[in-house]
Amino acid sequence: MPIRLPLLPADPDAPFPPADGAHRVPNGLLAMGGDLSPARLLNAYRHGVFPWFSEGEPILWWCPDPRMVFDTAAFRLASRFRRTLRGSAWEVRADTAFDRVVLACALAPRPGQDGTWITQEMMDAYGELHRLGHAHSVEVYDGRRLVGGIYGVGIGRMFFGESMFSAVSGGSKVALAGLCRILARAGCPLLDAQVENPHLASLGGRRLPRPAFLAEVARLAAEPRPAGLWAPGNGVFPASALADAARD
Repeated sequence: MPIRLPLLPADPDAPFPPADGAHRVPNGLLAMGGDLSPARLLNAYRHGVFPWFSEGEPILWWCPDPRMVFDTAAFRLASRFRRTLRGSAWEVRADTAFDRVVLACALAPRPGQDGTWITQEMMDAYGELHRLGHAHSVEVYDGRRLVGGIYGVGIGRMFFGESMFSAVSGGSKVALAGLCRILARAGCPLLDAQVENPHLASLGGRRLPRPAFLAEVARLAAEPRPAGLWAPGNGVFPASALADAARD
């Protein structure tokens, strides 16, 4: 039987359908249509909804149950990985190569996936959000080489992760740990990782029932963004600093 979905109205500020009406299979599919304008995207994230679709499909909007999240102040790296970081020359930076990170995420091979959901339309939309100060990236450098990164959307004291990549083993772990450190120090307690998978679970992600997740989003997104959170230089530090900051 074909899946029936509500069609979003033209007004980007119109409310999304209630999340409890999302499909169970596929998990969280909520609505279709609309656009990827900054107003629509910010409206979506404020309600715990995100776009996810492939080339040639209509825009699809999701709100899965449960949600995978990270508690930023409690992020943990494995002991063996921390030992390697202590002698690492890598450096963590923030918002220095947003477009490069998004492109690298789009090009990164994903087990079990043919192609990418990060289409040119998506790259353009999140690039515009970045230029408006709503989307951010954390990069990991080995000298001049970009070896890992993560990007997402920040609203108030809530951060919504979108995708991450590694060009060298461990690059995405360091990017994720670096993002959690930046957020935790600014008083942003929760990082949305969207859909549960074994890799995120192995890094300490936990499942949060959708009602509890949406309540946290409503609370945290309504609060002011911490002053200086994404100011130049705030997110620059050696990756070796994460070795002792992220204990298991």
